[in-house]
Amino acid sequence: MVEQSVTEQAVALRHRKYFEKTWDDDAPIDSVRFVVLDCETTGLNPISDRIITIGAVGVHRGEILIADSFEALIKITRNSGSVTVHGVTRDESRGGMDEPQALEAFLDYLKDGVVVGHHIGHDIASLDAGYERHWGFRLSNLCLDTMYLALHLQKAGAFSGRKAQHEFTLDALCSLFSVPPHGRHTAAGDAFLTAQVFLRLRSLALRHGRDRLDKFCEPFEQTEQAE
Repeated sequence: MVEQSVTEQAVALRHRKYFEKTWDDDAPIDSVRFVVLDCETTGLNPISDRIITIGAVGVHRGEILIADSFEALIKITRNSGSVTVHGVTRDESRGGMDEPQALEAFLDYLKDGVVVGHHIGHDIASLDAGYERHWGFRLSNLCLDTMYLALHLQKAGAFSGRKAQHEFTLDALCSLFSVPPHGRHTAAGDAFLTAQVFLRLRSLALRHGRDRLDKFCEPFEQTEQAE
């Protein structure tokens, strides 16, 4: 137990150190390293289900940085029937990384990057469940949901004629911005698609005065949709 406690402290401390000097709310967008993330999971319950794959790619100064990317396949020991839904066979899953190994590697890749994703809440909850399970902490990273950003921009008049929230699914945004849906429903593929959508949203956001980090990461209350 002493050895496990030391390991927990070391991983948690390393994560916290990434935030000793990090982004302020009023940081200009071009100064921020964004990490566009997608996780495929065995189900929708972050506590009882498990992550199958993690895919991520960095975005900085309006560019997708292919060299700054991460992908991990995680060994699944339960609920393995769902892995085929995500294009991963059971044999491939058995050959994946152990969950702690993959989560620790992702932590060192992510650092203090601002996490971007479409409906990112489930991805973060699934990762947090894993970090709590193994090391007793949660991610400290700021998050940006592309759905929320799209809804803010819709309210500002950026999308003429679009009023319903269902028009801002990832598939709908890919269609709106003419992003070919290659690799859909794989973690790496969805991360890359979301990164392309994010760049389009970023350009619109800058045109509508959203040029600071707090304006990009601003939550969208459902009451705002009814106004």
